[in-house]
Amino acid sequence: MLIWHLIAQPKQSKDSLHRDCLRLRSYACTRDHIGYRMFTDSHCHLTFPELALSWPSISEAMRAAKVDRALCICTTLEEFEAVHSFALSVPHIWASVGVHPDNEGVREPDLETLLSLGSLPKVIAIGETGLDYYRLGDRSIADMEWQRERFRLHIRAARQLGKPLVIHTRNASEDTLRLLKEEGECGDSRSAGGVFHCFTEDTLVARRALDLGFYISFSGIVTFKSAQSIRDVVAMVPLDRLLIETDSPYLAPVPHRGKTNNPSYVPFVAQELARIRDCSIEDIASVTSRNFEDLFKVET
Repeated sequence: MLIWHLIAQPKQSKDSLHRDCLRLRSYACTRDHIGYRMFTDSHCHLTFPELALSWPSISEAMRAAKVDRALCICTTLEEFEAVHSFALSVPHIWASVGVHPDNEGVREPDLETLLSLGSLPKVIAIGETGLDYYRLGDRSIADMEWQRERFRLHIRAARQLGKPLVIHTRNASEDTLRLLKEEGECGDSRSAGGVFHCFTEDTLVARRALDLGFYISFSGIVTFKSAQSIRDVVAMVPLDRLLIETDSPYLAPVPHRGKTNNPSYVPFVAQELARIRDCSIEDIASVTSRNFEDLFKVET
């Protein structure tokens, strides 16, 4: 695994960035015997209707774009059977189990259910879970205790199973980090760890998440003109903690912004990360694919 001192700060010199990428390229070639790995989409919703109905064409587009692996994310217990069945039926597609913090009026998870479903074949993560205070409406943050308790259940399941968390946080980073620490997540050998997916917070939150042992995943938002603060985070995350994703069918990257997203677009995210880190897209493909393997403990 690449080590912490390969981090590139936003003000790091171009020469230093170039040295990082030379070391990364050497690492990639040693590990893979070819210049790079194919791309891995670490977060997508392939069973959502927008994508499920078009799977044959999406699969073909993924092959053409050299996207050979993906993690299909569960957001309700009601949809888990479809997510899991899909993962079982398609090579190099895996599943998670969890209930998204935004979802209300759905079957509420309990620890026993999460442990049982999380133990099934090809289920490699717990989530999508976390906290979301964006749509409070006439409610206060205090009223969201049900969401915090749901998150705690997912953390406990992940720790018992030894499987990483897929974390969603929006307008709730302080409570998200606090609950992780209160439940014992500190980056030690007993921690579940995981990934802050579709990262949209600032560099301070990123550093705190990294300090807890988490990975940071970037979506097509990083290609948006208004997303300079996210690009600043890309510049400071250690190379061995980077992941890429589509979060499809949402958030299609430029030049497909506004269209239905799908995993074949993840190279556009990689291309932007490569531009920011002053290295090649092949370097980003290689390191993010290896990071996916290391975090989710999947075989090549």
